[in-house]
Amino acid sequence: MNDSQYHQLADELLESLQDTVDEIEFDLDYESAGGIVEIIFPNGSKIIVNKQAPLHQIWVATKFNGHHFEYKDGLWIDNRTGVELYELLNEAGSKQAGETISFN
Repeated sequence: MNDSQYHQLADELLESLQDTVDEIEFDLDYESAGGIVEIIFPNGSKIIVNKQAPLHQIWVATKFNGHHFEYKDGLWIDNRTGVELYELLNEAGSKQAGETISFN
């Protein structure tokens, strides 16, 4: 993947994530700037999703841990656990929210 392809895919992901946060029926908010989206929960905790352009990765920091995702076969996959990005967001988001929420 070249830099242009990475930026297109990563920007599409961040835009989609913002749209999804707006649609979730839970009191989430977000802030976005410079390739970073902070998903803010009512309890003050956050999930931070950001571009790591030099590595062609997406990094995610949750209340519980951090993950590095690489684009493989049409999905963003955690390079340590093999978990797909939205699967992780659903699990971590539900833990931080205290109820089931879905980002897909």
